Amino acid sequence: MKILLAIDGSPAALEAARHGLQLARDGLRTGFVLATVQDPTYLYEMVLAPNAEVLERVSGAVGARALAGAEELFTAAGVAYEREIGSGDPATTLVEIAQRYGCTAILMGARGMGALRGVLLGSVSQGVLQRAAVPVIIVKHEPETEQ
Repeated sequence: MKILLAIDGSPAALEAARHGLQLARDGLRTGFVLATVQDPTYLYEMVLAPNAEVLERVSGAVGARALAGAEELFTAAGVAYEREIGSGDPATTLVEIAQRYGCTAILMGARGMGALRGVLLGSVSQGVLQRAAVPVIIVKHEPETEQ
C-alpha cells in the first residue's frame, strides 16, 4: 500500500500529514508520497525570466517550501517518504502523481491554501474526489479558537 499525501503548506494539509503519520503509528504498513502542485508558468513569467532554468528553480523552491512542514513531521517521526513537486491543475496533477507512483489511496486536507479559489471554481479536494480511481480520505482541520 502507498498513500499520496497532498501538501500545500496549509494547516489543513499538515493535519492530513499528522493523520497519515498516526495511521503508520497505529500499524498501517504503507509508504507515503508527499506531493505538492504549483501553478503552471504563465507567458508573462516566461518573458520576465532570463531562461527556463530560472523558472524551474523558482517553482521548485516554492514547492519545497510547501512540502517543508510535512517533511519535518515525517523526518521527526522517522517515517520514510518520497516527494514530488508537480505543475498544473492541482486536482488533475495530484491524481496523475498518485497513478504514477502506484498509490492505493490519496490523503488530503479539507481546505488548503486555495480557499477563495475553491469557492469560485470548486475545491481541489472535490476535484480529486471526482477524478481519482482510488479511495480519497479528506481530513478536516479544526481551526484553533481563541480563549
